[in-house]
Amino acid sequence: MNTKQVIAAAFTAVVVLFSNAASANEGGINSKKTSSVTEEQVNVKYQGTTENNIIFRVEFENPTSEKFSLIIKNDNGDVVYHQQFTDAHFSKSVFFQNTDAQIHPTFIIRTGNNNEIVRQFAVNRTLTESTVVTRL
Repeated sequence: MNTKQVIAAAFTAVVVLFSNAASANEGGINSKKTSSVTEEQVNVKYQGTTENNIIFRVEFENPTSEKFSLIIKNDNGDVVYHQQFTDAHFSKSVFFQNTDAQIHPTFIIRTGNNNEIVRQFAVNRTLTESTVVTRL
C-alpha cells in the first residue's frame, strides 16, 4: 500500500467513527424523547352523583412516565385544579359540588412538549318531584 492509500484509508476510518458516534447520540442517552399524547391514551368518564357531588374519573396511559399536567377549568374558563404527575397508569376521581343546575367542566392533559388532549362536558341537573295522593 502506498502513502496515498494509507492516508485515504485512515481518513475513511475517521469519518466512519465520527458518523457512528453522531448517529448513536441521536437515539442515545443524551437525546431527549419527544412523544405526543394521543386521544386513545386519555379517558374521562362521568361516574355518577351522590347527594353532594358529581364524580368524574380521569385516566391517562403514560407508558414513558413523562411529566404531565392535569388541568381542570370551570364554566368561565378559570383553572380550578392544576397538578403535575409522572404516573405510567394515572387514574384519579374528581368531585364537583352538586350545587348548580348546570356545570361545564373542561379536563386537559398536557405533556411537557405542550401537546394536550381536551375533554369538555355539560352536566345538567334536573330535580323531579313526585306527588302521591291516597284516599283515606
